[in-house]
This record gives sequence, C-alpha cells and structure tokens, in this order.
Amino acid sequence: MREQIYQYIWSYNACDSAQGASPWRHFLQIVFMVGRDLIGGMITLHAMSLVYTTLLSMVPLLAVSISVLKGFGVHDQLQPALAGVLAPIGEQSAEISVRIVGFVENMKIGVLGALGLGLLIFTAISLIQKIEAAFNHTWRLQGARSLMQRFSDYLSVIMVGPVLVFSAVGITASLGSNHVVGVLNELPYMSDLLYRLGKLLPFLLIITAFTFIYVLVPNTRVKFRSALYGAVIAGALWEISGLLFTSFIGGSSNYTAIYSGFAILLVFMIWLYLSWVILLIGSSISFYHQHPEQLKWKKRNTHLSGRMRDQLAMQAMINIARNHDRQTEWVPSLENLAAYQQVPVDVLKRIMDALLNDGLVQLSDDSPARYLPGISLRHIRLIDVLRSARNAEDDGQTDSFHCDPPVSELLTGIEQQLESHLGEASLLDVLEKFGEHAKHEDSLV
Repeated sequence: MREQIYQYIWSYNACDSAQGASPWRHFLQIVFMVGRDLIGGMITLHAMSLVYTTLLSMVPLLAVSISVLKGFGVHDQLQPALAGVLAPIGEQSAEISVRIVGFVENMKIGVLGALGLGLLIFTAISLIQKIEAAFNHTWRLQGARSLMQRFSDYLSVIMVGPVLVFSAVGITASLGSNHVVGVLNELPYMSDLLYRLGKLLPFLLIITAFTFIYVLVPNTRVKFRSALYGAVIAGALWEISGLLFTSFIGGSSNYTAIYSGFAILLVFMIWLYLSWVILLIGSSISFYHQHPEQLKWKKRNTHLSGRMRDQLAMQAMINIARNHDRQTEWVPSLENLAAYQQVPVDVLKRIMDALLNDGLVQLSDDSPARYLPGISLRHIRLIDVLRSARNAEDDGQTDSFHCDPPVSELLTGIEQQLESHLGEASLLDVLEKFGEHAKHEDSLV
C-alpha cells in the first residue's frame, strides 16, 4: 500500500507538459519536500534565530515605523493591530501590546543623537536582513543584494509596510461603525453576509501580507502566482495554528504557576517561533511551486556523476550558442537553462560557474542576466567544455590526492583518447548539425 501511494505521487512530473496537469499530486510532492526540509532542521534553526532578533529589534522597528504612521494619522491603530496579531496568546495579548506600545512611546528619538539614531535604524534593518538571509536559504540563493539595494529595499519595507498594514487594520475596525455598513445590516440576509466577510477579511489580509513578503524579500524574481500559492497555504496554517494555540493556552493554567511573571514572555516567544516557522514554510512552498524541477531531487545536497556534469555543461553551451546564433529567441538565463534540463538552479549554477571561470561563457549586464559565449563559437572546443565540467568544484584538490603512477598513466591515456576522438570539433560544428536537423524537419512538414 505504501509503495503504491509513493508510486502514485512521484510518477507525476510537473515539468512534463505532455503528461497533463495534476494539482493534487503536485501539492503532495511539495508537502513531501517541505516536510523533508522541516525535518532537516534549517527552517526551525532560522526561525529560532529570527525570534531572538525580533525581540531585540521589535521596539526600534516600531519606533521608526510609528514616526511614519503619525504622518498618515494611523498611529492610533498600532496597539489594536498588535493585539490582533497576538490574539492567539489569549488574554495576555492586550497586556503585551500595551507594554510594547509603552516602550515605543517612551523612546525619545530626539535625545538619541546621530549615533543613537543610527544604531536604532541599524537594529531595525538587521531584522529584515536576517529575514532575507532565511528566505535566500529557502530559495537556494548564494548572492546577496548590494549595499544600495539593501538600503532602498529595507527602507521601503520599514516605511511603507507598516502604513499598509495598520491602514488595513484601521479600515477593518471602522467597518463596524460605518453608516453605509449600518444601512446594509438592515437589509435581508446582509447581516449574515457582512458577518462572514468580517471573519474572512483578516485571513485575506494575512494572505496579502504574506504574498507581499514572499515577492519582495528573496533576492530573486518570485512569480506572483507562486508567492500567492505559498501565502494561501501559510495563511491557512497561521489561522489553524492560532486556533490550536489559543485552545492550548486557554486549557492550560499550569504554566502560569510554574513560570509566574515570565509566563507571558514565554508564551510570546513560543508564538513568535511558530509564526516564523509558518512564514518560512510558506516561502519554501512558493519555491517548490516556482521550481517544479526541484521536486525530482529527493536529496538537497545533490552530487553529480561525471556523465551528469558532461551533459549539463554541453546542453547549456548548446542552448547559449543557439541563442547567440539567432537560431532561437529563447533567453539563456540561469533559470531558463535549468528549467530546460529540468535540473535545480543551484545544481546547474555550479557547472555554469566553472564555465564562467574558464572564460567559455560570460554574463550580460541586463536583468535577468543571460549567458553569452565567452569567445567565438568556432574557438570553443568540445573538449574544453568537458574539461571545464569535469573540473567543476575540484578547488584545485585533484593534485593533492595520492595517485600511483600506473593509475595516473591510465587516466591520462583516457583523456588523450577522448581528446583524440573529439579532435578540434567546436561548438559551431554541433550548432550546424542543429541547423541541418531543423531544415530536415521543415522538409518533412
């Protein structure tokens, strides 16, 4: 039975358009991969780190944000919004929100001086930087934003984000006292409809906020559809976990007797941890939805065989050459190259970095960057492409391994035979075969 279920789930290939779409099996595959990442411990590790950073950065972050909120006249919504976010904690949510707002109001930014204000902003930005690092790990990203990009992007999150969130909370709170809403309540069936919409609106706001985070924070282009897919599931998990957490807190009174005054802080930290875990789970779901080629690789740390390296490098070079020779308008960006071969982006990047270091390819300056031939196609020998692929990630360690002379002579002979077989064949020679193949197919039509 177990084997049949496993076969049913993994016989589906989301990258194969000819197989037909199966959203249910695709969803089950994503659940399996996210569960694997969760058990692996990196999601929970990043969540714990973010809890610590949140405790340090919460008051400075809100202090910077409230100065902007006052300009829009929505700063009075800070405490109700915090109480709404902390609602699963139970009765203590109101007390915690009052204390946090009290800390913020007691901060006198004017007396901090230039150094104090700089440290205040740095502490607030460090939280978003930690969030970006956690999301970049989820999206298998190595590169970080430039200093100017970080400053502009992070500042927009700090300045614009709270305005949108608290404005939405204010609109939600004012719906009940709005004259138009009062008139609508008097109409038949409208009171029940408005009641249900009022229950649904917080869930929609959570989905909107999560989608905004998933699109903006990772240092890559996230498709809106994938971000929304992860946000809907993460929002549902948020609501369910909130209900369960509220039930747990309401049905347990022992923690107050044990931890006394620390009970509120303990419960607050647990809810922060669960919130960050859910947020990172949603980011992981968005990643697998946008990159279905990752679903075929059950292990996160993928090791390539010699044949796989040769195939990835040669196919990538052919695709780059075909675009350069105007045989296709298909853009050879890293994501497109990986999607074409149905291989994870981070796996192919290891091969492309080796080709880049050997001067066989170069990156364009446009965004997203695409790969271009490093030299003339006639001068890119096939043997050089294979050597670059086989030497990828060796870090110069090959010569440090002990090798007996007979073994070394055997390996040298194999390389010489391969070079003799390929001769001076270049990438242009293979490209001409593609052109002949295309002409042959046109003649058959």
